[in-house]
Amino acid sequence: MATLLYRLGRFSFRRRGRIAAVWLLLLTLLGVGAATLMGPTSDKFSMPGTESQRALDDLDRQFPQAGGATGTIVVAAPEGTKLDPAAVAPVVKEASGIDGVTAAMDPFQVGSVSQDGRYALIQVQFDKPADEVPDEQKAAYEEVGADAEGLRVEHGGEVMGGEVEIGSTEALGVLVAAVVLVVTFGSLVAAGMTLLNALIGVAVGMAGLFSLTSVIELTSTAPVLALMLGLAVGIDYSLFITSRYRQYLAEGLPPEEAAGRATGTAGSAVVFAGVTVVIALAGLSVVGIPFLSVMGLAAAGTVAVAVLVALTLLPAFLSFAGRKILPRRQRHADGPPTEDGTAAEGFGFTWGRLVTKLRVPLLVVGILGLGALTLPAQDMRIALPDAGTAAEGSAAREAYDLTSEGFGEGFNGRLIAVVNGEDAQSTGAAAEKATALIKETDGILTVAPPQLNEQGTTALLAIIPEAGPTAVATEDAVHDIRDRVAGIEGADIALTGATALGIDVSEKLADALPLYLLLVVGLSILLLMLVFRSVLVPLKAALGFLLTVGATFGVTVAIFQEGHLAGLVGVDTPGPLVSFLPIFSRHPVRP
Repeated sequence: MATLLYRLGRFSFRRRGRIAAVWLLLLTLLGVGAATLMGPTSDKFSMPGTESQRALDDLDRQFPQAGGATGTIVVAAPEGTKLDPAAVAPVVKEASGIDGVTAAMDPFQVGSVSQDGRYALIQVQFDKPADEVPDEQKAAYEEVGADAEGLRVEHGGEVMGGEVEIGSTEALGVLVAAVVLVVTFGSLVAAGMTLLNALIGVAVGMAGLFSLTSVIELTSTAPVLALMLGLAVGIDYSLFITSRYRQYLAEGLPPEEAAGRATGTAGSAVVFAGVTVVIALAGLSVVGIPFLSVMGLAAAGTVAVAVLVALTLLPAFLSFAGRKILPRRQRHADGPPTEDGTAAEGFGFTWGRLVTKLRVPLLVVGILGLGALTLPAQDMRIALPDAGTAAEGSAAREAYDLTSEGFGEGFNGRLIAVVNGEDAQSTGAAAEKATALIKETDGILTVAPPQLNEQGTTALLAIIPEAGPTAVATEDAVHDIRDRVAGIEGADIALTGATALGIDVSEKLADALPLYLLLVVGLSILLLMLVFRSVLVPLKAALGFLLTVGATFGVTVAIFQEGHLAGLVGVDTPGPLVSFLPIFSRHPVRP
């Protein structure tokens, strides 16, 4: 492979104009395709094969009027006073008048007023799912109650969820990368060329991805992951080859030969690294969660493009740059390397020699240090994020906090039990038994009376836990409820809700994890064995992989879950980690 890449590097170097033109043409065509064919992304979230998803599907079939997004408007009177129904009524009327709203419940009629009379919850039902509600309707919803004098009005609910946007954070990342590259290379040409090459790769990958949205449903998070990984590996792979090219130039090789050798040597590492990343991302398909599969495949495509750009377009850029890629003081240092090899020595060479010399103590310190950092991972908890961990001051967080203040955190994490029977009699009896058993469950505050569909064959039980959506007590209550109602005969009972869905996600990921690790790590080790023709090297790489992943989990738990140094990274409220973090954090084994 090294010989083939060597020839490819020299070919791209000599045919720089043609290679650059081909990539420019491809970028233009895909850009036009993205502009004309791009469809909307989706925020739909489904978990096939889980109890929670089964319950949600039953809700859509049996209660179609409740299939749209929901919103919760929290109204509070000044401290020491009670809400006046006459003051709340205009807020309810305003919410009811929004296009797309099928119902807005008067809290005084449905009993959604706190015991002290100061707080009230207005439940709002939309006719479309959250990802299909137009921005104009969402904006109108957020303005409800703006003119209510003497009342505090906050807006929450699933309708407040929005698409993940690509913006300032990514731009800041590019700026930081540019500064690091300039400092590393000591040359604006080298830094700019490396960054430009990575950006072109990302642009081609993203344009191709958006062009496909006309035929596939793309989740709103998929482009963000594809962009971040594409940019990261694009800079990484370009840096590999550019650094090796500069080294060969410093040793006195002609630019074309240096480009060929750099592509043949560092390019081999790029191919291997790219293949392992693609395997890891494509391997997300085995998890069985549709949106994760889409995210993985989208990012894998962008990484594959980054590899191709690094192996073809970068040598062409090197040809345009010539010796200008070196710092000014080195550009005229032609000739062969010195006999003692000092021309090839730099910080990396010196550092490598030092590490080799001190390998035993550094190995001991490294293993012990990484092991110590892994310890907090023993207490790791995973869950789906909720508004309680949203940024302080955000609308969702304000509504969450105000609801907790007036009613308790459990009202932010409602659970729903769906009871399906053969007829109205069996459904009613099963719902009555389930209600009694659920009320006896520790951690449950209240259970609302059953709501039946028109046929009387399906009943809904709204359950309010005592603790918040991600609390351990609520999670325990979900397990307890499922165990209790499992023995009820004459009906099928399924539990859903944010906490129940989070539990099902975690269990599904845990079940898929062994197969995922076997596939990704196994194929990566196999590639290592083929490349190095050794068993020891892959085993060392696997050990290093396990140590780094464990340390990463430990540090993440310490900061984001336990709150240590959380302020330094802008975390307002520590909490459980996102359920998908463990599967995304298991990067492929690399030597």
